[in-house]
Amino acid sequence: MKKKFTTNQLNTRLWKGIALVAGAFSFIICCLLIVNYLQLNRIDPVNTEVINTLVERLNENPKDVQLREQIRELDLLARKAYFTNQWQIRTGGYLLLFLGAILVIALQMLYSRKKVLASQSNEDENRVLFFQKSARKWMTISGAALVSVALVFAFFSHKELEKQFSKAAVAAKIEPAINEAIPEEEPVEKKSQSNAEPEKNNEKTVSKDIIASSGVGTVSVGSAGEKVETPVKAEPVKVVKAKPVKKEKASQPKASIVYPTKNMKGNYPSFRGPGGNGIAYQKNIPIDWDGTSGKNILWKTPIPLHGYNSPIIWGKKVFLSGADATKREVYCFDRNSGKILWTASVNNVPDSPTKSPEVTEDTGHAAASLATDGEKVYAIFSNGDIAAINMKGKQVWARNLGVPQNHYGHSSSLVVYQDMVIVQYDHRKSAQVMALATETGETVWSTKRKVKISWASPVVVSTGSKAEVLLSSDPFIASYDANTGKELWKLDCMSGEVGPSVAYADGIVYAMNEYASLVAIKMGDKPEKLWESYDYLSDVPSPIATDKYLLVPTSYGLVACFNAKTGDVLWEQEFDVGFYASPILVDGKVYLMNKQGVMNIFKLGDKFESIANVPLGEKSMCTPAFGDGRIYIRADKNLYCIGK
Repeated sequence: MKKKFTTNQLNTRLWKGIALVAGAFSFIICCLLIVNYLQLNRIDPVNTEVINTLVERLNENPKDVQLREQIRELDLLARKAYFTNQWQIRTGGYLLLFLGAILVIALQMLYSRKKVLASQSNEDENRVLFFQKSARKWMTISGAALVSVALVFAFFSHKELEKQFSKAAVAAKIEPAINEAIPEEEPVEKKSQSNAEPEKNNEKTVSKDIIASSGVGTVSVGSAGEKVETPVKAEPVKVVKAKPVKKEKASQPKASIVYPTKNMKGNYPSFRGPGGNGIAYQKNIPIDWDGTSGKNILWKTPIPLHGYNSPIIWGKKVFLSGADATKREVYCFDRNSGKILWTASVNNVPDSPTKSPEVTEDTGHAAASLATDGEKVYAIFSNGDIAAINMKGKQVWARNLGVPQNHYGHSSSLVVYQDMVIVQYDHRKSAQVMALATETGETVWSTKRKVKISWASPVVVSTGSKAEVLLSSDPFIASYDANTGKELWKLDCMSGEVGPSVAYADGIVYAMNEYASLVAIKMGDKPEKLWESYDYLSDVPSPIATDKYLLVPTSYGLVACFNAKTGDVLWEQEFDVGFYASPILVDGKVYLMNKQGVMNIFKLGDKFESIANVPLGEKSMCTPAFGDGRIYIRADKNLYCIGK
């Protein structure tokens, strides 16, 4: 006769099976974590000594292309070993905790059910149950001890592997050593940098160095004219500085970061100029034109799709983007003729939403300005699509960062630092700042931010030994290491719907927002608020700063100039029309475009001194871009080139 089981007996068998399976797998994982730690102490999974030896050889012979390639291959293997092992350790630890919790629940259920059975048993059975209870007690203690030991070993394995990998990252700081042997020079260009082709401008400037940065998570190794980069997702890791080539100078001070570079200053690679700081470096900028009569208008070209992004320039090319609810495009204009050289449609983007988000008319689907490094141009749109287009108009990579939760529409512009695209992505559900590899679009680093929605753009500056990304949002102004994404400092001083970006000069950050305040912050590990003002505030245009002056424009048409160090108001000037475009300081003058397309040109000094008020003949909300002897302005329907 087939044996029948009661419901209680069936439940008891089920929980016993769950406990056995969870216990067995927990034991196996514990053993694997312990063995993994012992193995790390016996072998070097990232070839630390081999890589460092090869790096020292490269210091002595920096032109050895074959050796560079060998280091790159070993570095890639080291990274694969490191991140695979780190993933295994983390996964093993989490799985062990999960299985441990399941085991505890199963044992508790068995214990409660056996207490019921025990009340129905005779004295002999109770004695057996007593010994079973004692055995369970010691098994539980032993199991808990084993799990604790395994987790401790997992922690030490993580630290030991990180230590070994850091030692293998000597090449991350090899650039100063190589540059000491081969002095850093800007590429020799024909006649004028402003007339050079972008492909020729930049392709040989960043490729002669070896960079293997564990904190950034990219490897770039190549000979002159060759650039190879492999991005990886990584948490910041400490790196060990390479030994200098000349041993007698081994104790040299840490080299300063040069940013923006000479190539960037010779072009106009991002919103508000190099680094996004509102300063341009071009010369012979015109101060007289008329769009209606055509005076000094070298050309104007219709823009196919609408957008509020501002022009950027590299070599002989000017770039814009345009978009609507169904199409997203990037345009390349010939700088001399205005002819559209190519139009790149951004499509086939993985995870791109089928429907674009709702945006307001004064933001649109292409409000964020592009950025370029002379090799590719990078564009981001209202639906979270970001793409890299090469100088011939071919889409190199594209990805979706997640649809922005933004009630006006995404408008934060991009900026390039070294081989990374910096993205400020402050939205309702996913506020963060991130760096994407320029070669592949993979995330190099990403830092979560506890802020509200921001429409401001990142500003990247050099503060001596490091480059910092400066961001403005509600409730704080913050600085991040441009190489790793590590938060360096923050100061709670901002509120509201933040639109203006910050300005930087002489170690001081200036930030403001309408219905909040204007603050001057002395940068450092412990940031200090130097002064604060509430009289002149902006909700859209951004300020500009020098070591002496701070210029603040407002959307309602008033401009004020402050003493940058004390906050004293030097002068104020009221204009008939307000501003959405940001002012740019170039060639010793301020260029500020109002909403009607009139360019207000004046000096930046102790007193207001107007130079000219020049009409374009078409409305414009966009910040102009500058080339030597020329201005490029995006109006509602056309792109203008102004020159003498």
